[in-house]
Amino acid sequence: MLSRRALIASGVVGAAALPALAERFADLALPGGPSARPLGPIFPQKGEMIVQRVHPPLLETPFDVFDTGVITPNDRFFVRWSGGVMPTSIEAKAHRLTVRGAVKQPVALTLDEVAGAGETIEVMAVNQCAGNGRGLQEPRVGGAQWAHGAMGNARWRGVRLRDVLDKARVSSNAKRVRLAGLDTPMIDGAPQFIKSLPIDVARRDDVIVAWGMNGDMLPLLNGYPLRLIVPGWFATYWVKMLSDIEILDTDVDDSYFMAKTYRMPAIPVAPGDKDFPTVPISSMPPRSWITSHAQGARVARGRPIELRGIAMGGDAGVARVEVLAGGKAIPATLGRDEGTLGFRRWTLSLPPIARELVIGARCTNANGVTQPDVQAWNPSGYARNVVERIMLVPA
Repeated sequence: MLSRRALIASGVVGAAALPALAERFADLALPGGPSARPLGPIFPQKGEMIVQRVHPPLLETPFDVFDTGVITPNDRFFVRWSGGVMPTSIEAKAHRLTVRGAVKQPVALTLDEVAGAGETIEVMAVNQCAGNGRGLQEPRVGGAQWAHGAMGNARWRGVRLRDVLDKARVSSNAKRVRLAGLDTPMIDGAPQFIKSLPIDVARRDDVIVAWGMNGDMLPLLNGYPLRLIVPGWFATYWVKMLSDIEILDTDVDDSYFMAKTYRMPAIPVAPGDKDFPTVPISSMPPRSWITSHAQGARVARGRPIELRGIAMGGDAGVARVEVLAGGKAIPATLGRDEGTLGFRRWTLSLPPIARELVIGARCTNANGVTQPDVQAWNPSGYARNVVERIMLVPA
């Protein structure tokens, strides 16, 4: 397991210069196109990724990676920076995490002090961009045109956020915890990327300040040396390169990325609707995917079709997965539960088919929430969780 000593001894982590764009491309099959994205350049500490943007990095995990297991390897884990300038090198010994605001004793903690703030724990959880699948929405909306690869599942290692907060003796009237990293706005006057959590969420058992990812240090592009982990909530709250924590004594956070963006309609809306109330996005809904076969996959006539996939329960565990085929909902077999809020493997042997067949995977979580058959539209393309379908073709 990744040790506390390894964090402190990590020295300077930096990123080398990037090579030219790759000549290979991935087709994301986005409705309305364009769908082609380069499979490169290869970024430091990363393997081949779908490059949505170079600066700041926006890297999508190729979908076939998700068929290899429930853990997403660090070098294939998606990268999302929200428009700011991220440091290209970090000196571990110089890094400080400040805790201030509605506290009795403001502190500036070294990495050693963060690691020693409480019990070192490990949690498995899915990290998913709120816009994952946005590029598949119709009609099209603005924003990063992701297919399904703006997500990943990892084992995260660190200390509970509440233990770090306790080092500053948080005031009894604390309402929210505001968090910021080392990234800075690209232009003068632009807002810094800052997010906040209700104090009760921040003090949950599984909300941690992490330095480890799948038994190794966090990659620089995924938030080295520290990032917040909020299992069950969208990645916008998983602040990378965490450096500043401010305790608020109000329930209202008027910072830009809370008050103006990363918000969902509070009521059903349709394309063209305006002036509707919104609420900040927060917890994730259940989702599932077929990973063993792609759209239009050819399958042998007269033979059973061995399906595999992954599911996530969002803010609760996976209760069941069904494959929708030919008007039936066929229960799938769930694999081992390796972490309640992580990916769960599922399998199903489908009878032979004689003609083209459209199938989809549908997850229901432990709270009884089931994926919808039709996606509710929203102007930012957030929180997609419709049943994802593919067509199988007998050959």
